[in-house]
Amino acid sequence: MIISITPQTHHQIKNPLLAEYAAMYLRIYDRFMDQVRASGIGIDPDDHSTWVDEKRRQLVRKGAIVRNNDHSIYINAISPACVACRKGVGSATFYVSLRCHRDCYYCFNPNQVDYEFSTTHERDLVAELDSIHAQGQKIEYLALTGGEPLLHKEQAVAFFDRASAHFPESHKRLYTTGDQLNETLLRELHAAGLKEIRFSIRMHDSEKARRHTLDQIALAKQFIPDVMVEMPILPGTLAEMQTILLELNQIGIFGINLLEFCFPMNNAAAFNGRGFRVKQRPFETLYSYWYAGGVPVSGSEQVCLELLDFAIEQGLTLGVHYCSLENKFTGQNYQQNAGYPLPRTAVLSHKDFMLKSAKAFGDDIPVVRRALEQRNYRSYEIDSQRGYLEFHVNQISALKPLDVEIGISTSTLEQRAGGLVERELKIDLTTPRMFKLSDVS
Repeated sequence: MIISITPQTHHQIKNPLLAEYAAMYLRIYDRFMDQVRASGIGIDPDDHSTWVDEKRRQLVRKGAIVRNNDHSIYINAISPACVACRKGVGSATFYVSLRCHRDCYYCFNPNQVDYEFSTTHERDLVAELDSIHAQGQKIEYLALTGGEPLLHKEQAVAFFDRASAHFPESHKRLYTTGDQLNETLLRELHAAGLKEIRFSIRMHDSEKARRHTLDQIALAKQFIPDVMVEMPILPGTLAEMQTILLELNQIGIFGINLLEFCFPMNNAAAFNGRGFRVKQRPFETLYSYWYAGGVPVSGSEQVCLELLDFAIEQGLTLGVHYCSLENKFTGQNYQQNAGYPLPRTAVLSHKDFMLKSAKAFGDDIPVVRRALEQRNYRSYEIDSQRGYLEFHVNQISALKPLDVEIGISTSTLEQRAGGLVERELKIDLTTPRMFKLSDVS
């Protein structure tokens, strides 16, 4: 077992130097939360993780499948593109522009680099596909998103047509509101090789507008092999979402991705007006992630898990998949850390695809060092300035007779001007008696 160090658990650390070291990362997290508050939104004072953990165990007992270190849960079916997303290898997402005819208050596209430019300028995706193909790259999963990609109908069809020519075996999907779809365009997209289409349904739309989206979904079902819905799940919408699940199941679509609802660090008034607050602890590991969705809103995860439970109890046949914000991050972690030579004290965790190492602090250092050397392990490193001895986690089992505390370090590799650099992100707590290698492997 590894104890995640938070303000609530920090007091469990007995070693003063380890406690001081861990407090450094708590201060970093506190400064980040101050930035969240400064954006104008409140923080949930309650921690709901115990409820979430128990609900997840209940779902597993009922047959739900848990994957990606418990951050992805589904029943019945899951898109192969979602499975591939865990590592992100062989996957590529494209957009013509970020222009959109809707104005969703929770849209995170303004967080994208060069957002303003990308709303007024169009990319030549056919030329991009030609270039990728000419370089010999292989893409197994291609996606077209936006903005609203079907504001560029001709470019969208041309994109899938060229993708089918260059990568005929690839899984090709499209994200859309569905507003621009019609039978003619669906026929063209099908002929161009579109395999999967994902619609969004807005919960703040009128009943008439939602009915229009459901009608478009039913229309698409006649032409596209796999029709899906992918949408953020707002707190307080359980009953409405249950009705939507029943309707989607009746239409007979492939499945729905329930996305954890996020605050994009802007438009706080719209969130406050609806009573939304950010999770007490938004990230397991604080880092600059590529996915620009923002920070998770408290209560969304609970509704997602309740919907999975509802789908099981109702015997629904469509795939229902909960995709948490944490689930979005592992592809980046894998691409940053896998395939590179690791520091000799580190292991690549297959739980979050970050680097893990063990650290002993202060008075524990000579005791741990002696035990490691007695089994001829000398690949440890001593940092006298910061007061720790770092070693591989597979050596922790040799320390079971010792009454010591071990810090479990989480790091990532970053490409910088001077080359590849290891950057530590947090430290957690374990003891030789508590720790199992499966905790990180």
